[in-house]
Amino acid sequence: MKRMDDIESLDFAALLRAGDTVLWGQVCAEPALLTQRLMEQRHRIGQFQVFVGFRTANTLQPEHADTVHMLALNAGGTNRALAKAGVLDMVPMHISQVEAAIRTGLLPCDVVLVQVSPPDALGRYSLGLTGDYMRAAVERARVVIAEVNVQVPWVPCDTPLTEADIDFSMYVDHPLPQVPAATASSLDAQIANWAAPYIDDGATIQFGIGGVPDALMLQLRDRKRLGVHSGMLSDGFVDLVECGAITNEHKPFDRGVSVTGTLMGTQRLYQLCHQNPAVRLAPLSYTHDPVRLAQLPNLVSINSALEIDLTGQVNAEALGSHTLGGVGGQADFVRGAALSPGGRSIIALGSITPKGASRIVAQLSGPVTTARSDVDLVITEHGVAELRGHSLRQRIRAMIAIADPSQREALERAAYPLTKESGA
Repeated sequence: MKRMDDIESLDFAALLRAGDTVLWGQVCAEPALLTQRLMEQRHRIGQFQVFVGFRTANTLQPEHADTVHMLALNAGGTNRALAKAGVLDMVPMHISQVEAAIRTGLLPCDVVLVQVSPPDALGRYSLGLTGDYMRAAVERARVVIAEVNVQVPWVPCDTPLTEADIDFSMYVDHPLPQVPAATASSLDAQIANWAAPYIDDGATIQFGIGGVPDALMLQLRDRKRLGVHSGMLSDGFVDLVECGAITNEHKPFDRGVSVTGTLMGTQRLYQLCHQNPAVRLAPLSYTHDPVRLAQLPNLVSINSALEIDLTGQVNAEALGSHTLGGVGGQADFVRGAALSPGGRSIIALGSITPKGASRIVAQLSGPVTTARSDVDLVITEHGVAELRGHSLRQRIRAMIAIADPSQREALERAAYPLTKESGA
């Protein structure tokens, strides 16, 4: 490993080849000083592409598309501006498939930029804020450049990096992104009220991103012996740990340990996870594997959507031509919860948009992210639609019942051809 003195000594043009694909950590794990330097030097490199997940940093801008082809798993966060500008090339892929795609070369990975913690006494660098697909990327890449940030927590992870994994390193002292838990709106709280009864003492939970999961965590402080196996953790996790609700004592494996792929929070979360043996960062092949999820009794997954049709098809990706999200891990956890003994999966969303349009629709305006055959519970502020094992006619009636009252008559009219086709 060659240690660089400062960011000014890093010459990407000497390390990258035209046509290379550069990959880096998603959410709060982006090595922002490295990616900023990369964009500053892009014209000296020539045409290349980057592969990114959900992002919170602003280092990629639409004007960078003059030399950079941008591949992405998700159009959320700061990727949304890139999608709106039409420069984001989406890769529709279940998150559980990403590691294998990198290892086999289906998703190219030539240069990896990774943010890590300083090494421990054994010389191991923690991936800090994300396990995800970074280990697979490091093993596949021709060049690995590490931003060793003294502010990154040393979080236990399945396979920490060593000097042998890193070609170039640079020590920095740079503030980490802070993503506070969403302030729960009255709407979020109403939805959470309907969802909370489905989470019993001893359940294992997966939380998605958004106001509803954060509001729901506020309502679980009286639970006991909860477990966590999730793609990401937010500050709401800290509250549940501190009040004693999370112990992980009933999980058949990882007993006593909360397992996650990504940390997406503030300094509270980072401090809790620092050198904490009760938390572990794991790769996607572990966090999102439906076979492993099926072995967790009473697994409850909580995710959201942009819209859901009357038969239960879920769209979490785009509204018309506007890409707003991604496939993510929703389908992985929905399917895993369905296979879990006593497991339930929840798709939670408000019944209408801020502009008054129904989010319960007769026909989706975008792609099907999660098939209706996998969907279990759909929850809005108006109640719960239990879809698993129910006929199309029963589903349509249940979905109309949880739609906004102002939209139900129109949905009933739109549903008539559907019920006729289903033999109702």
